[in-house]
Amino acid sequence: MRIALGIEYDGTDFLGWQRLSHGATVQASVERALSFVAAEPVEVACAGRTDAGVHGRCQVVHFDTEVQRDMRGWVLGTCSNLPSGVAVLWAQPVAEDFHARFSARSRRYRYTILNRTIRPALDARYVAWERHSLDAERMHAAAQALLGEHDFSAFRAVSCQASHARREVKALRVHREDAHVIVDIEANAFLHHMVRNIVGSLLPVGRGEQPVDWVAALLAGRNREIAGPTAAASGLTFIGPRYERRWGLPAEVSE
Repeated sequence: MRIALGIEYDGTDFLGWQRLSHGATVQASVERALSFVAAEPVEVACAGRTDAGVHGRCQVVHFDTEVQRDMRGWVLGTCSNLPSGVAVLWAQPVAEDFHARFSARSRRYRYTILNRTIRPALDARYVAWERHSLDAERMHAAAQALLGEHDFSAFRAVSCQASHARREVKALRVHREDAHVIVDIEANAFLHHMVRNIVGSLLPVGRGEQPVDWVAALLAGRNREIAGPTAAASGLTFIGPRYERRWGLPAEVSE
């Protein structure tokens, strides 16, 4: 049986999603908890790997098992063996040809900036902080140059191992909600640090240090060295993937 899970996590205390030999990761925590419930080793495949300090609202994974448990048992049993910063939201059987990564049509991220003169206290783990006033409308206008399929080399980490830098951004919106400036982005896939590098290049536009067309020039120039710095991991949350409705997954990850 192939089973899909929806997983929520606070990434602050983890070295990212992917299993590592030298520190705590979300994947290792999930696999350890599932293996306890199954009483046998379990490995999962995810929709999209996240970096150290990045959060997940509804990461989707799948795993294969011959162990018989009801879906409620998988959810509650796994949750009871996970650290407090990770929770399984739902479990659902899926077709054998479903794949959490390769079946996803797109992936969505949200970057949240607390834009005020005083640093955050209550929300410090989940937002980035910018003390200088930001013009969200200018940032939104600049970001529209990134819509469509492009070479995103200017917003790609040096350590990125992707075979090419072409990605398709399907939606990108910047808006203000009271003291927060929020960047929502959806793409078919993302390069390493792509969202954080885009935000890092939108911030100078929002502060009035660069013109609105600067982001378009960066995109065309494909030069990471002259683009903005990588924004803090704390503000980034992987909202989740989107799948075709034929897979029968919950509405939050279907389109």
